[in-house]
Amino acid sequence: MSASISQRSLHRLPALDAVRVIGALAVIGHHVGFATGVNTGTGPWAGFFARLDVGVAVFFVLSGFLLFRPYAHAQATATARPGAGRYLWRRAMRILPAYWVTVVVCLLAMPRDEPVTGADWARHLTLTQIYQHNKLRDGLSQTWSLATEVAFYLVLPLLALALASRRRRAGRPLLILGCAAAITGTWVSLMGLGVLSLGLHTMWLPAYGLWFGSGMALAAIHVSLRNDYAPRWRFLDDLGGAPLACWAAAAAVLAIATTPIAGPRDLAEPTAVEFGLKMLLYATFAVLLVLPIAFGPDTRSKAVFSSGTAHWLGTVSYGLFLWHPFALEWIQVIGGIPDFNGDTLDIFLLTVAGGLLLASISYYVVERPFQRLSHRWPRSPRPPRPSTTESQRPVAAASAAS
Repeated sequence: MSASISQRSLHRLPALDAVRVIGALAVIGHHVGFATGVNTGTGPWAGFFARLDVGVAVFFVLSGFLLFRPYAHAQATATARPGAGRYLWRRAMRILPAYWVTVVVCLLAMPRDEPVTGADWARHLTLTQIYQHNKLRDGLSQTWSLATEVAFYLVLPLLALALASRRRRAGRPLLILGCAAAITGTWVSLMGLGVLSLGLHTMWLPAYGLWFGSGMALAAIHVSLRNDYAPRWRFLDDLGGAPLACWAAAAAVLAIATTPIAGPRDLAEPTAVEFGLKMLLYATFAVLLVLPIAFGPDTRSKAVFSSGTAHWLGTVSYGLFLWHPFALEWIQVIGGIPDFNGDTLDIFLLTVAGGLLLASISYYVVERPFQRLSHRWPRSPRPPRPSTTESQRPVAAASAAS
């Protein structure tokens, strides 16, 4: 296999960074819509704001795609898989420091978080707040999805090992997708039978197997195509070259989700069928959103998503996700705005502005220093010193072996 093909299959996709911003803005819109009461109203935008929690599906599909792709690349190129210790260390340095700062500030400074118990501190600092009923504290309600995502981080190396094949191929996307759908389908069925709780177990990892699995299947296909395997999936590159068509289809799927078939618009529990349909519709939306950015030729859309501004927004998007509830509540407190009231657009823009300010501080003061630390330890093993014969090999051959 040539070095160019091998490296192309794992080439970084910077345009995907900006997709995280779309997910974060959608989640903010959902929370603002709930805070101002528009979600549960009868206006023309009520259903739209109520379903902007689709941003979580975007996050999960992206995580499945980006984190499984190195494992798929290793399988396709017969190279070593990412080390579990180093992978988990880098994930921890990326996620935990900024999250812990957010937890400390919210538990100390949110006006509605009195009194805070030691158990609250323990649960939120360990990301175990989703494993008991009603334990999410004010300003940290959005962290249920982060706790679910961290559970995925922990099991991914085992999933990659289970999906490994002796044949040199990136993976079996249909098997991945089928297993993911079976996990979510079984979980939803158990909720429908009353074995699991629709108020608690809808936050646990198996409920979202379809979302993560959809991203993993896309990663396997992406690597296969870049290594000239599985030409039957070439149609995804063709679809990737038609971003407007994909996004129009995504908008149509979201429009279907705004109807009652995807469950209530408030915090009332859905039925198991409604929850299952929501999982399916949101997975479809997220795949259609990501597809034109990950697949296909270079387009104007990819250029926009790869621009400097889009890249910066993607860089601080994690902080925006963490801090926007804090900004939203203090905007309401300072402005004297009661719950389920206020101008939705104005509060949305103020929340985004305040969230970006706090996110910028979070990135430059906390996130970036710890990301640099994550690259320094644990150190990668030194490659063996080449012999005289090996040192005279052509550069292309050395690159292929690296």
